[in-house]
Amino acid sequence: MEIGKILIANRGEIALRIQRTCRSLGIPSVAIYSPADVNSPFVQAAEEAYSLGDSSEAAQSYLNIEKIIKICQKAGVDAVHPGYGFLSENANFAQALENHKICFIGPKAESIRLMGDKVSAIAKMRSEGVPVVPGFHAQTMSESELLEQAEKIGYPILIKASAGGGGKGMKRVYQAEDFAAAYASAKREAKNFFADERVFIEKYIENPRHIEIQVFGDTQGNAVHLF
Repeated sequence: MEIGKILIANRGEIALRIQRTCRSLGIPSVAIYSPADVNSPFVQAAEEAYSLGDSSEAAQSYLNIEKIIKICQKAGVDAVHPGYGFLSENANFAQALENHKICFIGPKAESIRLMGDKVSAIAKMRSEGVPVVPGFHAQTMSESELLEQAEKIGYPILIKASAGGGGKGMKRVYQAEDFAAAYASAKREAKNFFADERVFIEKYIENPRHIEIQVFGDTQGNAVHLF
């Protein structure tokens, strides 16, 4: 599709960088802002800027999907760039834009849902023949089931939040005697941070090397990796 105007669903330096790219491509950009950002450089630099209302709370401004959709319609944008953080990994936002025939510059809603849940993401990777760390990755599991699987996998193991990230809801366990306390702690953190107390276990790899490869794909079947 041809994009004539982009709304940037973010703020600050992130929004400024996207604005600069839009300008270099000759595409007008639309900023949205909370009361706290009304005089910010990203608002002043935008071709158009719309208020998100009277509240500076993120839930009522930059995370308010309904308000952002209404501004998209008012501004007549073809696409939304979410930047990172905020709604960039929110499947409901991507789906809402799709429902309103607005392009989400990011993954499809179904991809966000799949990769946002570690258990379903691991299952998908396994089905595609991608090697994964040994573990027990069922969607529903009891403490006793996980403890039994931990014995089979062998200690040390990791208890991890299914919906987690950033190290939250993640506990190392070196022996069976410590499993119950770590399990309870991981579930509490998972519920507090992600509103989802599901956890799974996998082998804990000591002294690992963390390697990430960025892969970009478009809607035409093309994909590239950035080494």
